[in-house]
Parts: sequence; C-alpha cells; structure tokens
Amino acid sequence: MAKGLTADELRTEPDDVLVTKLKEAKEELFNLRFQAATGQLESHGRLRTVKREIARIYTVMNERELGIVTVAEDAAEGGNE
Repeated sequence: MAKGLTADELRTEPDDVLVTKLKEAKEELFNLRFQAATGQLESHGRLRTVKREIARIYTVMNERELGIVTVAEDAAEGGNE
C-alpha cells in the first residue's frame, strides 16, 4: 500500500479500488498491532499513519454514499485546474 495517501487521491479511485485499499490497510494494521504486541514493531509511527489512511478511505466512501462527492464531480473539478 502506498504511503501518504491523500483524500484527493482517493476520491479519484473507483469504489472497487477503495474497497481493495481498505482491505489491504486493515490487514496491515492487524499485522502492525500483532508486531507491537510481540515487541517486534520498529516503526510506531506507521500505526498512526495506517489508522489515518483507513479513516480517509472510510470518509471518501461515506461521502459517496451520502452523495456529497462523486467520482465524476471530482474528475471534472480536477480537469479545470
């Protein structure tokens, strides 16, 4: 999973890609928590980063569900810049 995902980058992704990224991030978080519990975790900051990535993905998915932002709207706005 790419580090430093932004909400703008996620808004351009289709729903199936978001679901895949969410699944990957949750698996990574599980592995990081497991490493932390066994004392093998080297980068504690990565835990925080992955949690925030998960929150960003959920936010974008929720925006789409509520009709606040759609993929087509974001693509049109990005083309005008």
